[in-house]
Amino acid sequence: MTVTEQIDQKHQEDLQRLRDFRLLDDDFLTKCFEGDTASIELVLQIVLEKPDLKVLDVRTQVFVENLLNRSVRLDILATDSTGAKLNVEVQRSDKGAGRKRARYNSSMMDANLLKKGEDFDKLPETWVIFITENDVMGKGLPLYPVERCFLGTGERFEDGSHILYVNGAYRGDTPIGKLMHDFSCTNAADMYYGTLADRVRFFKESKEGIEIMCRAMEDMRNQTLKEGAINSAKRMLADGILTLEKIAEYAGLPLDEVKKLKAERTA
Repeated sequence: MTVTEQIDQKHQEDLQRLRDFRLLDDDFLTKCFEGDTASIELVLQIVLEKPDLKVLDVRTQVFVENLLNRSVRLDILATDSTGAKLNVEVQRSDKGAGRKRARYNSSMMDANLLKKGEDFDKLPETWVIFITENDVMGKGLPLYPVERCFLGTGERFEDGSHILYVNGAYRGDTPIGKLMHDFSCTNAADMYYGTLADRVRFFKESKEGIEIMCRAMEDMRNQTLKEGAINSAKRMLADGILTLEKIAEYAGLPLDEVKKLKAERTA
């Protein structure tokens, strides 16, 4: 197979993958919602049951750095008109929607929302919202809101921190049932909500949108390859047998990058 044929085959595979994408696929979701306040506003109005909610800003694939320990990458981070910060994560794997992950996302958001010396009362309201393909809580409910409360009285603690699980398997003639139906659709024509259907249609049916998604898939492939090379280099550094030059050669990384990995390892 020639190089041209290999490229064409890869392109055809990308087009088929694009046709199969749903909003429940986080890579597709984040691209559809990138810079699009209307789509995330609709989703949040429905899942939070707040029809008047207004989104002022939305960012996707937000890296929240922890210099000493584990950092996180948020699928979607939105800000509403009250200043509340809302993290939306889509998870097809039940394991990826673990309760302690929700807790960690919430804590990482909090840790980055106050400036030095700023009063704790300035901490904005936060939401961590997991939209899961399956009913991870297993109770058959569409929504599972999680709140801190006083165990003795059942009263809410009201610290402004909220976690919400959305059951992506739920169906019903309700706004949330229709929304979860739309999140599972591969075809824009089958969707209830025009705002979401228009975004899906753009990325799946327009020339410009298809080109954007194909570039995004190529970038994801390259990133995966690079991460694999970095992990290989780290293992070789841990062995301590090979020279940095040989590690760079075998891993396919620039020598400067291998030196940086070594410096990080010994810091």
